Amino acid sequence: MAVLKILRAQTNGILRKKALRVGKVDNRIQSLLNDMTDTLRDAGGVGLAAPQVGVLLRLFVIRNGANYVKFVNPTIERTEGVQDSQEACLSLPGIFGKVKRPLKVVIKALDEYGRPFVFEGQGRVAAALSHESDHLEGILFTDRAYQTRHPSTVPRPGVRPAE
Repeated sequence: MAVLKILRAQTNGILRKKALRVGKVDNRIQSLLNDMTDTLRDAGGVGLAAPQVGVLLRLFVIRNGANYVKFVNPTIERTEGVQDSQEACLSLPGIFGKVKRPLKVVIKALDEYGRPFVFEGQGRVAAALSHESDHLEGILFTDRAYQTRHPSTVPRPGVRPAE
């Protein structure tokens, strides 16, 4: 297993491309998903899509509590409700934003062994599923954000602008 390099959106156009379907779940895909899980764990993130590590395939991993769930060729089957989600992205370090996301998401996918499964996420997990699904379409959270903050605009206790 390995920790992969996470691409930065500002310098890599692959994050704006639509990911390709995985034809067969084989050892190469399983190894990539394991490496993505290690990378996500190392980065302390909530989700990681294959395009973020330079692979244009429809794969992502999300953290669900203490567990990591791996998705191959995920498709959103159903959503319910709306929530305001405070988001960040490993490919956009230091940028934060508010995004309208579904309150509940039901996704159909294959697991790391090629077996079909259905996964339902609510609240923050639903937002993560939606965020990672967007990555597979070449969409960044900043495209959907109605409010963003960059490092220079994030208030820091005890610090005020120079006069």
